[in-house]
Amino acid sequence: MSFARTKILTARCSSSFVSRLRSSFTVDTPTTNATTRETPRVAVSQTPPNPVSGKAKDPQRTFYRTDMHTTAALPSERQAKPTGHLPFGRYYADHMIDVDWNSERGWEKPKLHKLQPLQLHPGAKVLHYAIELFEGMKAYRGIDNKIRLFRPDANMARMNATAARAALPTFDSAELIAMIADQIRLDGEWKTLGVGPPQDAKLFVVTCPVGAYFPSGFQPISLLADPQYVRASLGGVGAFKMGCNYAPTMLVAREAAEKGCHQVLWLTGNNEELTEVGTMNIFVFWKNEDGDLELATPPLDHGLILPGVTRDSLLCLAREWGEFKARSVSERTFTMDDVKRALKEERLQQMFGCGTASVVVPVGKIVYHNRKAARHEVWHIPTMESKQNLMQRLYDHINCIQYGRFDRPEWTVDVPY
Repeated sequence: MSFARTKILTARCSSSFVSRLRSSFTVDTPTTNATTRETPRVAVSQTPPNPVSGKAKDPQRTFYRTDMHTTAALPSERQAKPTGHLPFGRYYADHMIDVDWNSERGWEKPKLHKLQPLQLHPGAKVLHYAIELFEGMKAYRGIDNKIRLFRPDANMARMNATAARAALPTFDSAELIAMIADQIRLDGEWKTLGVGPPQDAKLFVVTCPVGAYFPSGFQPISLLADPQYVRASLGGVGAFKMGCNYAPTMLVAREAAEKGCHQVLWLTGNNEELTEVGTMNIFVFWKNEDGDLELATPPLDHGLILPGVTRDSLLCLAREWGEFKARSVSERTFTMDDVKRALKEERLQQMFGCGTASVVVPVGKIVYHNRKAARHEVWHIPTMESKQNLMQRLYDHINCIQYGRFDRPEWTVDVPY
C-alpha cells in the first residue's frame, strides 16, 4: 500500500512568499519507462470525471491535470525498492508533483518529476510562522490487483477547507485526484519576514510505501492524560490540518514517552472533555447510563477536533449496520469522570483511536494526572478483552473495502494502469 501526503507551505523571500502544498501517497503502481512525456489522459473510474470538459480554464481558481508535464526519473536515478518491513513514512517513491501559485498569476502548470529536495529561502514564512497545511491518504492494491484510493474526495474537501482557513490557495479537488492517479501509476512498482497571507505557493505531492501498521496484529497503546496540556482551543484551528497544530505537541509526546506511554490523550475544559488521541480521533464503545450499547466520539461543532475521514467512515458503517438504538451511534462530549465511572461500573467495552495510517488503534491503558487529587492514576481499559469486539469488526470492514473484498464504489477511486 502507499501513503500520500499533500502539503502547503508558505515561505517569504523579501516581499514575496513561497507556499508549498505537500501531498504524500502510499501506492502500488507500475512504473513508466518514458523519460520525458506529456501526461496521457487519465480515466479515473469514480469521482471525478474530467472536471474542466467544455469549460474555459481559470488558473486563478485551480490547476489542471491536462496541463501537467511529466519527466520520469531515469533508470539510474531510481531507488532500489525496499523489501521486508516498511516503517511508516521512512521511504519515499521516485517521483513527486509540484505546482506553483502566485497571487497575481494564479496556479502555474503542474509538474510531475523525480523526487528532489525543496529549495526554501531562509526567510520562508513556513519556517517562521508555520503557514502551511498537509493532507494524507492511502492507495491500496486490492485482491483483484486493482489500485484504489480510499475516499480521496473527503481528503480533498478537508484540504481545501484548511487552505481557506490558512489563507492559502484552494483548487479543484478532481484535478488533484486525477494528477495523483498519474503519479501512482508512475511509481507503481513500489510495494508499497512579515506575517500575512502568502503571495506565492507551491503544491507538491510525494508518495511513500508503507507496510502494515500492526504487522503482528493489534497492539494496544497506553495514553498520558494530563489536563494542563491542550491541543486546540475554541476559536483556533484544531479542526484543520495545519502544521501549527502539531509542533506544540512534540514536547508533550516526549513527556508521555518518558512516562512509558505511546500517545497523549488530549483533554479540554475544566470538566476534562476527551478530544483526540495523539493525532487520531477517539471512540468509546460502552453501555451508556441508560443501559444501551453506544458508540460515541467527540463532536465536531466546537472546532477542536479534526474531521477525520476514518472517523466519518466508522460512523457511517456503524449507523448502516442498524445494530444500535436511535442516537446510540453518537457524536457527543464525554469527560474523564464519565470514563472513570464507566470503568468502575464495568460499562466500558472498548476505547480506540482512528486515522488514515492505522485505521484503528486499541487503547489498553490511561495514565491520568489527576490534578484535583494531586496524583497519577493508572486506568486499565478492557479493549482487548471485550467479547463484543466492535473495533475489530469496523477495522475488518473498512480493510475489506480498501482492498477490494467489499465493493463500495462511492468510497474508492480506481487507478488504471
